[in-house]
Amino acid sequence: MGDNNVNLPPGFHFYPTDEELVVHFLHRKAALLPCHPDVIPDLDLYPYDPWDLDGKAMAEGNKWYFFSRKTPNRVTENGYWKPLGVDDPIYTNTSKKVGMKKNYVFYIGEAPTGAKTNWIMQEYRLSDGGSSSKSSSKRRGNQKVDYSKWVVCRVYEHNFDDDDDSTELSCLDEVFLSLDDMDEISLPN
Repeated sequence: MGDNNVNLPPGFHFYPTDEELVVHFLHRKAALLPCHPDVIPDLDLYPYDPWDLDGKAMAEGNKWYFFSRKTPNRVTENGYWKPLGVDDPIYTNTSKKVGMKKNYVFYIGEAPTGAKTNWIMQEYRLSDGGSSSKSSSKRRGNQKVDYSKWVVCRVYEHNFDDDDDSTELSCLDEVFLSLDDMDEISLPN
């Protein structure tokens, strides 16, 4: 898929909120309903390192999106995803809990001695009561398939420079600051 958002009309960008990822995409995927627009692919994440996602997952800017089956194995060829903190609940604008978000950071090497990278994964899952897999099973006959095991993931490389409290000047700032020195320069009349 890469940056070719062929399923999106020209001029549209894919910047979903946490709620939109859970309600409009993951819930529909778990319920076996079509997603419109159908732009997020199914991908078995764990054989891929995060820098290999381009062309395999839905890309928008520096973020990649994909559906995957929830699995305890988060090991890739060159590293592993380590969980960060506690799960965050996802609420609708009417304060209904619809899902959970878990953050992971990618480490290069083998656990537990790997080297931490800037790659972050946010894994979204439906809350316990948020899946409609029961109604999906009834619609499809007597199949006992658990569709609540789907997750949707957002992977990106975090720029820690954004969190830096030090001030970095742009070229334009430097030009304007250099104009303050103009009183030291004598201009021809």
